[in-house]
Amino acid sequence: MDNLEHRSDAELLRLALAGEESAFLLLYERLKGGVFRYAFYMTNSKPAAEEVIQEVFIALLESGKRYRETQGNVAAFVFGMARNFVRRVERRESAYQPLPADETVEKLSRRLASEPEILPEQMIRGELVESVRAAIASLPEHYRQVVVLCDLCELSYAEAASRLECAVGTVRSRLNRGHALLSQKLKTAGTPQTEFPITGTEGCLI
Repeated sequence: MDNLEHRSDAELLRLALAGEESAFLLLYERLKGGVFRYAFYMTNSKPAAEEVIQEVFIALLESGKRYRETQGNVAAFVFGMARNFVRRVERRESAYQPLPADETVEKLSRRLASEPEILPEQMIRGELVESVRAAIASLPEHYRQVVVLCDLCELSYAEAASRLECAVGTVRSRLNRGHALLSQKLKTAGTPQTEFPITGTEGCLI
């Protein structure tokens, strides 16, 4: 395993497809967190995210030979699989959840900025995450994708555009619109809003 640590994801995939289990396990450890995080925030369901992880890595072993380095990195290839499986789960289970109308949402709305361009880190990782996840899960898919990738998985605009196969400008406009929609959902509690900080760029592996 030590000799594999310095191998690229592409090299690990080739070795895994050739039957080297240790290479597959290392690749799994590198990528599973990002797949889970993406699937969880997209579906707002831990069981669904766990199902997506299982399906993605089974599919990777079955169809990983289709991967070409010239088309992007392994993480992007895996993301494409994850996105397809998430869509299947959503069609099957109608995973969108309405925003709960309770005092948790009222507390959260006080933390929203009046100009909703950026989502706060405390919204994502703090005690009010359940309400925010439900609100994000209720967004239309094309807005939810960019909010999850840029705000929750903390990818750059360029990285998100690459994953979604669209222009950086499209990501920016969808993100702004997604923030506005999310802010409006959380504002329904009717409480004042305050400013919040920008999220970082590290985190999601996909």
